[in-house]
Amino acid sequence: MQRSRMGHPAAADPSVIMRSRPMNETEQRAILGLGLMAAFADGAKNEQERDEILRVADVLQAQAGVPAVAPGPDMSPGRADLDQLCAALQSSGSRQLAYEMAVCVCDADGVQSASERDFLDRLRTVLALDQATSIAHVERAEAIAATPIHSGPRELASSMTAEQLDKLILDAAIFNGALELLPESLATMAIIPLQMKLVYRVGTSYGFELDRGHIKDFLATAGLGLTSQFLEQAGRKLLGGLLGAIGGRLLGGIGRQAVSSGMSFASTYALGHVAKRYYAANRSLSAEMLREAFEGLLAEARTLGSRYQSEIRDKASSLDLNKLVATVRDQ
Repeated sequence: MQRSRMGHPAAADPSVIMRSRPMNETEQRAILGLGLMAAFADGAKNEQERDEILRVADVLQAQAGVPAVAPGPDMSPGRADLDQLCAALQSSGSRQLAYEMAVCVCDADGVQSASERDFLDRLRTVLALDQATSIAHVERAEAIAATPIHSGPRELASSMTAEQLDKLILDAAIFNGALELLPESLATMAIIPLQMKLVYRVGTSYGFELDRGHIKDFLATAGLGLTSQFLEQAGRKLLGGLLGAIGGRLLGGIGRQAVSSGMSFASTYALGHVAKRYYAANRSLSAEMLREAFEGLLAEARTLGSRYQSEIRDKASSLDLNKLVATVRDQ
């Protein structure tokens, strides 16, 4: 019987695929290629996000020779590319993982658009996946994407002190660092709504009433595109053999730290502190100042992350992925 990380029998989870053999490099490249296609399935992305996705594609291609999936003028993927990439996936596990990753890419910046749903329906058909299992994964991803940015009644001008805000940011960074160590694509996707909730809580602590659109723009201005951030984190996990791995193999090597490199801890920590500066300054920082501040804090946070590896590992070992949607909602 498969057991959860806490030692109890694990409930059936369609997002955890037990594979009979490791994926080969061809399958890894095909999954990344399909993820890139999913990123461009919604032609509504702005120029900044498209450029960031292409930057991530270049990084991943340099690491693994990701097949060139060049979007057309309307930013939509071609049918021939889809068939070719799907044909490279020989195992049921790799086909399911490819679909799961594509779903999370489409949901990373919010619930799916009509064009993204059409793409995912076509992908599921070509991959010949079980419909019930696929729908269950989509429902969980959509629930995470639709997570409210506030858990309860809106509260403005909270009484949090600077020290309490610092603790809030550090706790959020440790939690997201723990999610980064987990092998499921949904855990990686959950990092984004939690970052949005962190910005909301920091902003409201200074008396600003924020909505989802403002927070998405804030993240993008700082340099954290939603789709591109998920794609880069999931891509690095996949190339390192962590994404889709069997859960029981995870913690012996702290999630193969060389793969994760604490990206989520650092980005969340930097994001929280740049938000603190921004709202404390009455939102007077320019876009250039905001991005420069984020880059500086990111470098600091990458060094700081090694100090908290024990706490991150402990948090990862305690997470119950069967309750991931509720966990994200309640954070």
